[in-house]
Amino acid sequence: MSGHVAIVTGGLSGLGRAMALGLARSGERVLAVGHIEADAERLRRETAGTPLADALLPLVADLRRPAECDRVVAAALERFGRLNILLNNAGLTFTYIWPDLYRRAEKPKFWELEDEIVQTVMDTNYVAADQMARRAAPLLVKEGWGRILNVTTKLDTMNRPTSGPYGASKAALEIATEIWAQELAGTGVTVNILNPGAGAHTPGMAAEASAASRAGRLPRFVEPEEMVPPLLWLVSPEADRVNGYRFDALSWDAGLPPAQAARKIARKAGFELHPPDPGGF
Repeated sequence: MSGHVAIVTGGLSGLGRAMALGLARSGERVLAVGHIEADAERLRRETAGTPLADALLPLVADLRRPAECDRVVAAALERFGRLNILLNNAGLTFTYIWPDLYRRAEKPKFWELEDEIVQTVMDTNYVAADQMARRAAPLLVKEGWGRILNVTTKLDTMNRPTSGPYGASKAALEIATEIWAQELAGTGVTVNILNPGAGAHTPGMAAEASAASRAGRLPRFVEPEEMVPPLLWLVSPEADRVNGYRFDALSWDAGLPPAQAARKIARKAGFELHPPDPGGF
């Protein structure tokens, strides 16, 4: 790898932790940002005395706050001297919104949610990514090369009942990806989506859903480490011309050369409206 510098949000646990470690092990320098000090301390202990201690910096920050986003970018520049990759992975999931979702006899409705939950999910899943991207993009453009990678979700997760603010926040980030990719075209900076493509075995997944997936009662969930192969390809020179696409780790074929695996599953980011319904209303 190139020794580029990456910020990975949500990088202290789950998918983000696996991706931060994957980048660092491949030769990149990484600022892994999360919101729980215990997660940061655990990562420090695990990397202490290894080459990763110099390449991977855990940092606790609340990215909902603009000043904290400024602090994170400043920390990357102070520690590593530049910034080349922003991976917007931080997010709150169904476990935060509906802790008892898989134990309820009846599915909850959107009007049951408190204002604070809706605002916190939107601020974490979309506003934080937007704030980080607006701070990172000028630096990446100045470098003449860069990557912004966003983690959204499947369409049938965004728009299904009970998805509430989670689906809306991820849909906002999906469309933002399409817009940012167009506005950064020709600068050397690309914007793409990297998704699990299914549920994932992470702390943000309800324990009963994860157990049901492992037992075969639900479709297969993605292991965090499965995000790493498509990520490493997306930040490689092979992907320099790939802009405005989405890739799902669940569909990644590790038996193929990475570029071929990517072409096989690539889809344009964003949405298209349904065609008119010939049956009318």
